[in-house]
Amino acid sequence: MRARRLAARWLIPVEGLPIERGAILIGPDGKIQAVGPDQAVPTPPDIPATQLDDAVILPGLINTHTHLELTGFEGQVREREFHSWIRRLRELKAARGAGEYIEAARRGLAACYAAGVTTMADTGDSGATIRALAEAKGSGVAYQEVFGPHPDQAEESLAGLRAKVREQCPLAAGRIRIGVSPHAPYSVSGRLFSAVAAWARAESLPLAVHVAESSAETQFLLAGSGPFADAWRARGIPLPASKGRTPVEWLAEHGVLSERSLCIHTVQVSAGDIRRLAEAGAAVSHCPLSNQAHGHGVAPLRSMLDAGLRIGLGTDSVVSVGRLDLLAEARAAAALGGLDARGAIELCTLLGARALGVDSEIGSLRAGKWGDCTVIRVPRTIAAPEDLILASSPEDVLLTFVGGKEVYRSL
Repeated sequence: MRARRLAARWLIPVEGLPIERGAILIGPDGKIQAVGPDQAVPTPPDIPATQLDDAVILPGLINTHTHLELTGFEGQVREREFHSWIRRLRELKAARGAGEYIEAARRGLAACYAAGVTTMADTGDSGATIRALAEAKGSGVAYQEVFGPHPDQAEESLAGLRAKVREQCPLAAGRIRIGVSPHAPYSVSGRLFSAVAAWARAESLPLAVHVAESSAETQFLLAGSGPFADAWRARGIPLPASKGRTPVEWLAEHGVLSERSLCIHTVQVSAGDIRRLAEAGAAVSHCPLSNQAHGHGVAPLRSMLDAGLRIGLGTDSVVSVGRLDLLAEARAAAALGGLDARGAIELCTLLGARALGVDSEIGSLRAGKWGDCTVIRVPRTIAAPEDLILASSPEDVLLTFVGGKEVYRSL
């Protein structure tokens, strides 16, 4: 049953002011039919109705960067230096079987729903997340990762990527999209970046890339030095030919940046980099708690917002942050960017949808959009509902719906 009516003490539509004693009506097609004050929203007799007094209804949260296939690895990577951290994670991934990856992605998806997240943009190389989303008839983008630091690997790596995408295409149905993710400048050659970007353009595929995450990455591209450069030399991999480029400049040089690109992290960026991203129409996934956990620094969120960049929030993986709590990311983003509670909530709802190019379908509670929403318990105080939501945690989530379908309940 997708049709249902929900009413609560507060409703935050995002596109509009909070509604005290608000309600939402979702039709049998999973789309929102009406939103407004409780007394103004119809109550059809044949549709289940739920009344929650000490709670807030708001749009389902949108997590613009996850690695759900890594669920279960939390606490198992203790290396502090980023290059060593990556090497240890690769060892763990190599020891995990295909069935274990799928089960991990299922648990990760369930954790997202339990935290009020209804749409996620996930990157991974096992193909497990798109399978978990398809099983759940969920909503999200599954970016298939590709690696290949040696230029001579480019054709083989691209062929492997194309084969995996073809295999997964039947799963990209309904509200599930498939994309590609050339992993990062320290794991993908310039030749492979150019080839993947050209193919993604030809196939109209969204593209995600980890970029400007660490000072080591910047050192690698600017000067051909540091731990990533040392690792490439040790493996006999030629260093990038063009030095003196920032990571963002390097991606632009290889045709990676466009309105279909999602740039993950973007911590080590200059004013020129921000301008270049804005001119290309690229979006950004801001992951403040992951950036903090790895000691990468603070992304210039305020400057990126002022430049008009499309920005959403991401949790990154449980390996980095322990658990997927998007509202904790919103609190961190508010502190970093000088945002009020309303602005922070927009980052993980409507602005997140805009970053993924789906804001006409989700991200706010408005008639005609999908009935994606979450209901969060709040204390009975005189505080503004946005402040109450921003102070909440996954333990406060009562219900989560994707297109009117109940995917989580803790009542």
